[in-house]
Amino acid sequence: MVEKNTGSGAGQTKSVNPATGELLASFPLHSVNDLRKMIRQAKVAQKIWQEVSVKERAKKIERIRDYLVENTDDLVATISADNGKSLADALITEIFPATLSVHYYCKNAGKFLRDRKLSPASIILSFKRSKVIRVPHGVVGVISPWNYPFAIAFYQVIIALLSGNGVILKTATETQLVGHALKRAIEAADLPAGLFHFVNMPGRLAGDAFLENGIDKLAFIGSVSVGKKLMAKAAATLTPVTLELGGKDAMIVCDDADPYLAANGAVWGGYTNAGQSCGGIERIYVHEKIYDKFMSSFKEKTETLKIGAGQNYDVDISCITTKRQVDTINRHVADALKKGAAIFAKSAVPDEPNLQNFLPAMVLTNVNHDMQMMREETFGPIVGVMKVKDMDEAIALANDSNLGLSASVWSQDRKKAEKIARKIEAGVVNINDHLMSHGMSETPWGGFKESGIGRSHSKYGFWEMTQPQVIVRDVLPGIKREMWWYPVNKKVYDGLRGLIEMRFAKSLKRRFKGIKNALIILPRMYKK
Repeated sequence: MVEKNTGSGAGQTKSVNPATGELLASFPLHSVNDLRKMIRQAKVAQKIWQEVSVKERAKKIERIRDYLVENTDDLVATISADNGKSLADALITEIFPATLSVHYYCKNAGKFLRDRKLSPASIILSFKRSKVIRVPHGVVGVISPWNYPFAIAFYQVIIALLSGNGVILKTATETQLVGHALKRAIEAADLPAGLFHFVNMPGRLAGDAFLENGIDKLAFIGSVSVGKKLMAKAAATLTPVTLELGGKDAMIVCDDADPYLAANGAVWGGYTNAGQSCGGIERIYVHEKIYDKFMSSFKEKTETLKIGAGQNYDVDISCITTKRQVDTINRHVADALKKGAAIFAKSAVPDEPNLQNFLPAMVLTNVNHDMQMMREETFGPIVGVMKVKDMDEAIALANDSNLGLSASVWSQDRKKAEKIARKIEAGVVNINDHLMSHGMSETPWGGFKESGIGRSHSKYGFWEMTQPQVIVRDVLPGIKREMWWYPVNKKVYDGLRGLIEMRFAKSLKRRFKGIKNALIILPRMYKK
């Protein structure tokens, strides 16, 4: 929460445990002038950092991995208290993959960013040799959300720094305690002064402030509506943006799927982080042949989930992070029930008066695409299930969305599953798993349609944080001019046309004529 949230820097951000209401910490807000100074400092430092070899950059960034290893338990506890998620969730989905990723990126940054020679496209111009180099954007602004307050920002910052950029990081207002923990982790790398900054600004001001004060690239992770506004704003200066926005993930269960495995996967993909995952399962389409077996397992596993306060190792699911999100989830459930949906399974919730923002994990049936919960991002532990006659129907329903972040197909026939996966309109499609590729450093992350633009993670993330620059050189020695340079005349025209005929004419006669005309103009390249 924020008090007196203006752009002047007056006021503070309060971090509050969403499960208990306990005040954890307060942090002063920065002003737009503060941000402007940070960007200026980062631009100076980035010019120096850009000249540091990738190998030397990686040596510094590796210290962050060591920091994570040494401070795992403290970081997990901070995430759990500030965001509300369980301790296991904070470890499994945040610190564990972050540690793996920083190691992988430091090891492979040189390969991802190396110069790449291009083969000549035609023998006619084979004396021109070219290569592509990767040039950092400059200073990258990262705006990250509250649902995965450590890991999502971490990936962006690490790749941006390894790519030679300076970084200004703005984490969510709701999870500032985690933001400051992340700040300390990045600072463990002992980076050049001014290269990395952490800014505390209200979200409604930060995007505009970044774009109006000279940021060179913006990486935004958040809602579709805000992402669209920032993209429109960035168009005025053609500032490049990467957008990771919402999801409405579909799970397709084929007739030959293992119902026990699929039900376990649905519980994991649907309820992790109390369903507050843009890449979490929100819609399930099950073949009628396996529907009853799947639903029986799904019901059992949902109803036996352990729900409770996050600071407990035995808790499966904890609370919703914000009251605003609780209201959205309840609105979607009420709309579905009003339109004919039924609650098929529901977990218990803790019966403790000092706890707040807890909702049960729920499975709804008799749902359809006229309901908000099947069309809009719910971002909660609520899953709608529909029975389908065949996979064509399942694919059509899965694609009936303006969002396309990730999806999953469940089948014991891998070829069949991949055939279905290729028809789903989503940036990531998992087979017999869900909500895990975000933690695989080698896989690109991003979606189709209104789920975003651009990719993060993997080598594609490095390419997003850099611009391709082509360098072309001439390898012919001693030339004074190119054959097409001025002055031109009929012989030059015929000679250049002859190059085309020499290479592509159908008849040998035209080819030989082309060679003759081309040879006539070659000597002019060496004449003053």
